[in-house]
Amino acid sequence: LRKDDPGQGGLHRQRASGQRPRGDRVHHRRGRIAAAFRESGTNTKKGWNNMELARGHVLICGGTGCTSSGSEQIIKEMEAQLKANGLEKEIKVVKTGCFGLCALGPIMIVYPEGAFYSRVQVEDVKEIVEEHLLKGRIVKRLLYDETVHEGSDEIKSLNEVTFYKKQMRIALRNCGVINPEVIDEYIAFDGYKALAKVLTEMKPEDVINEIKASGLRGRGGGGFPTGMKWQFTANAPGEKKFVACNADEGDPGAFMDRSILEGDPHSVIEAMAIAAYAVGADQGYIYIRAEYPIAVKRLQIAIDQAREYGLLGENILDTGFTFNLELRLGAGAFVCGEETALLTSIEGKRGEPRPRPPFPAVKGLWMKPTLLNNVETYANVPMIVTNGADWFKGIGTPESPGTKAFALTGNVRNTGLIEVPMGITLREVIYDIGGGIQNDKKFKAVQIGGPSGGCLTEDQLDSKMDFDSLAKIGAMIGSGGLVIMDEDTCMVEVARFFMSFTQRESCGKCVPCREGTKRMLEILERIVAGNGKPSDMDELRELADMIESTALCGLGKSAPKPVISTMNAFEEEYLEHINEKRCRTGVCSNLRKFQIDPEICKGCSKCARNCPAGAIEGVLKSPYHINQEKCIKCGACMEQCPFKAIHIEK
Repeated sequence: LRKDDPGQGGLHRQRASGQRPRGDRVHHRRGRIAAAFRESGTNTKKGWNNMELARGHVLICGGTGCTSSGSEQIIKEMEAQLKANGLEKEIKVVKTGCFGLCALGPIMIVYPEGAFYSRVQVEDVKEIVEEHLLKGRIVKRLLYDETVHEGSDEIKSLNEVTFYKKQMRIALRNCGVINPEVIDEYIAFDGYKALAKVLTEMKPEDVINEIKASGLRGRGGGGFPTGMKWQFTANAPGEKKFVACNADEGDPGAFMDRSILEGDPHSVIEAMAIAAYAVGADQGYIYIRAEYPIAVKRLQIAIDQAREYGLLGENILDTGFTFNLELRLGAGAFVCGEETALLTSIEGKRGEPRPRPPFPAVKGLWMKPTLLNNVETYANVPMIVTNGADWFKGIGTPESPGTKAFALTGNVRNTGLIEVPMGITLREVIYDIGGGIQNDKKFKAVQIGGPSGGCLTEDQLDSKMDFDSLAKIGAMIGSGGLVIMDEDTCMVEVARFFMSFTQRESCGKCVPCREGTKRMLEILERIVAGNGKPSDMDELRELADMIESTALCGLGKSAPKPVISTMNAFEEEYLEHINEKRCRTGVCSNLRKFQIDPEICKGCSKCARNCPAGAIEGVLKSPYHINQEKCIKCGACMEQCPFKAIHIEK
């Protein structure tokens, strides 16, 4: 996160350098970029002198998480308070994308000081304006505590904060930094510089060779070499070719692609234009799920702005290159994350996978050669073109260069969006960046890669987070979801949850996935209900083998992974459910067994009076007991006991 290193920009260094107002810095950069574009023949339809200078900037997160917590109202109140105090021309309010620390939202950062205000409410805005922006006194009670040096009033750079200091932002470089709805902001931070370089200095084969040399691998799951995919599409015969972007992010707990599109949509547009030039395409499509309304809105704004500036459409930058881009909204079908199902849906048909080969690079959209990458993969491309393949290759590991964005969720202190160099360990992600397990509980497992991934356990915490290292232990990065689970998590229920999701989202085209996942789900539901049989374990493994070897698409083949990985790592929990009819965590309600500790019980009878089944027996001022045959496992007794004498037997 050094200030002088391209691509390593943290949130702090990109908006302010030391105490220098951000406006002067961006004004200087805008003049430099404008000159570069003029020298390269750029013919934009807008002037370059419309930058608004200000002595201070208030950055407010406008991502989905903070928006749902009321950041839009905070922005309106901030603008109203600035106007009421005559500051509207001195202080610029900037609605940005995600800062990453989603658990602390709504987030506001005030520059040039870099004051990081967390969990801001509308009623706090007046105090921030009157104290901080008018009098220069930072409102300490609202500061994120890690940003303040102990024993002093000095504010830390975000690069020094635990959550950020091990991160390295490339795909997320502009998220939380620029206003994603203003193309001038993107251009001021070297936006479209890579496109100008490609169109004026490089041949299509040069671009492909640069991507190949960088070692960039697809960030959507499988890690296929990106440059090789581009080469296949370029070599495919045919005059008409397409490029497409997979923004159909459907994994539970994953929001990396959504955040990039909400915070930096132009990075994907620029990359797709570069890819189109490289493979010989003139039309592109971004396939995005309709459940991402903010991302859809900002993408459309960005496309319209790029077209207005002459960066999309005909004769881009006066080079004769033509590229048009359109959005296609998906209806939320998980299977449309699979490339052939996605392309089929773009064509207006039911989203179902096609047999491969032929692969999309040869026969994709309307049976024409089509290049398809996901959002994060594209977001890396402009930085590679600008800084060179060797720069990118120097990050991460030799076989998995660069960085990877992850959505850190579950039982971890610092939930949110992160981007780290490939090869970082799982332990570093959970304990250094994530801050460890909530409530000082013990770590139990992490579900990686969504429904298509598996569970990793404590003895795998030092595993490196890269494509090949995880493949060796039977896991996969997938799209980048990380769901952290503590000691109170039932792994059988986790397997049932993911199988329920996969079975519900199966397109039904092939029998192994349609029927096999249904049978596996029925067995898992039987086990968590307390009706499991000793033969269930063998049946689950047999069904899993059948699905993995015969399902039509990758999503179907990977559907049993959560079940098999939890069976391998937590076999004793399955056996307890089946043989002992016991769930050690108490999560499976049918297997709960409530007990009253006679040494703690005071005989107050409150539990008995609140039991809907009349299962609690005893006399006043003497310990009560629970009749297990009558108990309906509702837990009302435990909730009502004032002495915490009732617990679930483990």
